[in-house]
Amino acid sequence: MDFQQLADVAEKWCSNTPFELIATEETERRMDFYADPGVSFYVLCPDNGCGDNFHVWSESEDCLPFLQLAQDYISSCGKKTLQEVLEKVFKSFRPSGKPREEHFHRRTASSLAVSPVSLGQPIASPYPVQSL
Repeated sequence: MDFQQLADVAEKWCSNTPFELIATEETERRMDFYADPGVSFYVLCPDNGCGDNFHVWSESEDCLPFLQLAQDYISSCGKKTLQEVLEKVFKSFRPSGKPREEHFHRRTASSLAVSPVSLGQPIASPYPVQSL
């Protein structure tokens, strides 16, 4: 699959999520995604457009822990499509059982917000902590 076809798949995926495809770089085969409030990641696409060598990453240290699920999925056995990889990234930012839009904004706003007080502090868990 050529890079433009992958970009079309990404645009279609974005139409059903809070993410926007904000940049593409055909030479590097890189696609950058962003959603409010400050959630960003990028995907490096393999030359053949399908396989287990997609790569997801974020330049935001606050987003990296949320991408672990997608990274594990990519490194598991079997060929992956861009659509499958993007869906796994989206699931990384929301547990199942919640409406996508509602949970995405609530979770990222509360767990990824960075204030001067929280800089350098551990990121709050996106999951409720229960006392014993």
